[in-house]
Amino acid sequence: QVQLVESGGGEVHSGGSMRLSCRGYGFSFSLYKMRWFRQPPGKERELVASHWGTSNYSDFVEGRFTVSRDDAKNTIYLQMNSLKPTDTGVYFCSARSAFGSSYEYWGQGTQVTVST
Repeated sequence: QVQLVESGGGEVHSGGSMRLSCRGYGFSFSLYKMRWFRQPPGKERELVASHWGTSNYSDFVEGRFTVSRDDAKNTIYLQMNSLKPTDTGVYFCSARSAFGSSYEYWGQGTQVTVST
């Protein structure tokens, strides 16, 4: 059974840092493209970063976040620095096979709140 479990969310003051983790279970982690999304309050879910060989980021990241993965631990990370109140939202990780099926698995999400 495929499962993605995020952790590391919470509340931080503006300008602070936070690291999110997402561990995968039940699939060959190294063969999957991993992505981080977020859903700000009252808004649609949006892509934050992805990692498959290389890292890619949405424009609003502006060099503040770093995505990395440790395939030996079946885990992807999102290091977030210089956080802004606009970074507040529920952060989700997703996994999609790099070979074959386009089905995307999702974690349950972790809340990130950045206060002023």
